[in-house]
Amino acid sequence: MTDKDNKGSMTVAEAGRKGGETVRNERGREFYETIGRKGGATVKAERGRAFYEEIGRKGGETVKAERGAKFYEEIGKKGGDRVKATRGPNFYEEIGRKGGQKVKKLIEEGKRAARDAAAAAPAAPTPGPEPSKG
Repeated sequence: MTDKDNKGSMTVAEAGRKGGETVRNERGREFYETIGRKGGATVKAERGRAFYEEIGRKGGETVKAERGAKFYEEIGKKGGDRVKATRGPNFYEEIGRKGGQKVKKLIEEGKRAARDAAAAAPAAPTPGPEPSKG
């Protein structure tokens, strides 16, 4: 049987995989990273951030229904152990401290903005004695 006789025996998935491998070999992995970033930016511009939040929520619900909540506990623990192994246990202390400082700064900014808004607002007139009717 010649190659010509085999024409059409490749599935769409096989053809796609073969084409993708060819492009990767010719242009490199960075090509896919670049077009993925561009595509993501286009979708974000067209549909907004809420679109990604919605599909992420739907995907999470599907995974939870298929695998259960325990799955998230397991992958979270694996991820945490991996970070601890690569960055060390002090990493969590450091990011916790940075997060706490950020929260403190945001609270201070919020209080300052509230004070500024209160100071800029016209003072409400203080009620005086009621005029006499008569």
